Amino acid sequence: MAVPLAEAPLAYALMLIIPMISLYGLKDQSFAESGLFHVHAVKQERQYYRLVTPAFLHADLLHLLVNMLTFFFFAPFVEVIYGTAGLAILFLGAQLGAQGYTLLRRQQEPDYRALGASGAVSGILLAFCVFAPMERLYLLGLIPMPAFLFAILYIGYTSYAMGGPGRVAHEAHLGGAVAGVVIALILPTLV
Repeated sequence: MAVPLAEAPLAYALMLIIPMISLYGLKDQSFAESGLFHVHAVKQERQYYRLVTPAFLHADLLHLLVNMLTFFFFAPFVEVIYGTAGLAILFLGAQLGAQGYTLLRRQQEPDYRALGASGAVSGILLAFCVFAPMERLYLLGLIPMPAFLFAILYIGYTSYAMGGPGRVAHEAHLGGAVAGVVIALILPTLV
């Protein structure tokens, strides 16, 4: 069941803003380059905005679609649960947690770059799991399980996958997920 626009204005606004900026970034690589997470730019040039701006940039359409689909399924409900200010705090806090942990893990790699909203989205997803631990979620869209088990498996998998081959920034997923859990436990709910 979809959440009405009036009950989740920030979630729906972000579902428009993120794709618009991401699509522009796909067309204008210099624009994307100026906002992606870059260890050297953050550490040496103190471009701290790069801890937030990667959430609005994606590598390709599939990357954008996966993040926005996950965001669509969870962010409106999280906004209803925690309120608009709560969703804003969760989104920003999870994004900062994602990039902060990435910076910590990759600090010896000055050329490391990353982009995408998956750290923030992971935080939103895990915040939902904190609030509704017994809600049924589907692993890979097929295997039903309670949200708390999904959260445990998600954190376990991202922890295991860090440092492995591929282009997926698992440390951002883990940092965002953990930040989402911590913030969700601290934030008062509106329900």
